[in-house]
Amino acid sequence: MADTTVMEKLVSLCKRRGFIFPGSEIYGGLNGTWDYGPLGVELLRNIKNAWWHDNVTSREDIVGLDSAILMQRTVWQASGHENNFTDPLVDCKTCKSRFRADQIPESQCPRKPSKHPGEFGECQLTEARKFNLMFKTFVGPIEENATQVYLRPETAQGIFVNFKNVVDSTRIKVPFGIAQIGKSFRNEITPKQFIFRSREFEQMEIEFFCHPGSSAEWYQRWRDERFKWYQDLGLKGDKLRLREHAADELSHYSQGTSDVEYLFPWGWGELEGIAHRGDYDLKQHMQFSGKDLTYFDDEKKERFIPHVIEPSAGATRSLLAFLCEAFAEETITDEESGKQDTRTVLRLHPRLAPVKAAVFPLVKKDGMPERAMAIYKDLQKHFAVFYDEKGAVGRRYRRQDEAGTPFCITVDGQTAQDQTVTLRERDSMKQERVGVDRLKGLLLERM
Repeated sequence: MADTTVMEKLVSLCKRRGFIFPGSEIYGGLNGTWDYGPLGVELLRNIKNAWWHDNVTSREDIVGLDSAILMQRTVWQASGHENNFTDPLVDCKTCKSRFRADQIPESQCPRKPSKHPGEFGECQLTEARKFNLMFKTFVGPIEENATQVYLRPETAQGIFVNFKNVVDSTRIKVPFGIAQIGKSFRNEITPKQFIFRSREFEQMEIEFFCHPGSSAEWYQRWRDERFKWYQDLGLKGDKLRLREHAADELSHYSQGTSDVEYLFPWGWGELEGIAHRGDYDLKQHMQFSGKDLTYFDDEKKERFIPHVIEPSAGATRSLLAFLCEAFAEETITDEESGKQDTRTVLRLHPRLAPVKAAVFPLVKKDGMPERAMAIYKDLQKHFAVFYDEKGAVGRRYRRQDEAGTPFCITVDGQTAQDQTVTLRERDSMKQERVGVDRLKGLLLERM
């Protein structure tokens, strides 16, 4: 059963603390678009940086790419998107609303929310028809069929069309991967569940090219490795699963697909798909472009079309999953008053937290702000830090708990005497005295 209360609280927190805002809000908004605020953009960047570090810079067999969002129209004809990238659409003649035909059982009738579309007596649903999800636009001043292009619905095709360029320019040898992080666009019929299904989103994709004889082994390695990545960053327990697709779910070219899924408040949702795509993509682009995209192995004197394993993750969906996992409300004893209080906290993994540490002077006198500012400036050279001297220190702790900041550092009267500060840990709320000269090393170690 969907837990709407948790999502309502999380959406409210995201806006209040500057994680995510509705797109074009002052003009009434634009459905399916979202803006990432000061904390949100840092969290999203940290997710992408963690993914890039773990999959590209720390490996010798993967290189990066940043391909154009606008691509030649034939690319999407070769990939099959122009003809087949569709959802079934139905209209209600009564309320003028539109729905995905395959999601009617989980949709609400706008006039009778307790009913599904078609169940309310006044509903008049049309027959389902195919709706292409790609956004159309035109290159140049004349809008005609010859100048029509699309905003890319995925980042993968930019990798496939650059396969030969990468091989020729880097001399990298199979097996190897090409990684890309970038924006994709899909004209969703019914965007929903906050940022989970939106019209503009970011993907983190790898196309891993390997010998056909070893592709099944690489598929297993990648599915296990990608699942572990989410576990290592805090998605654990019975809310995370790796689901293998049944035969009737597979694309016609797929030799195997697994989804990393997370149990959101409304139910299971896909974070990443790991697909064994065989040689379909390179073959298609060879056929449509007339270019030779085979690979020649100098050592074995063998020419072949590589098979492709594709781990494709949603950066924005991952962000939502990390927020859902981290969000908690708990009854605690207030650290200043001793009274019972409700604490809202985001227990984000330190690698992902937008701000790593916050620095406070206990009061605005006796040189505390100056000493706190010096510590802030020193730590700022190494990671994201926040300085705050407004309000009671307990309230400042609460604000940082809601922002997901792992550590708070308080400069007090004792600091001037022995050069120590109070270091507070977010999850346990435990406090300890730490020497100023040990702060940087200790924080880096714990992060």
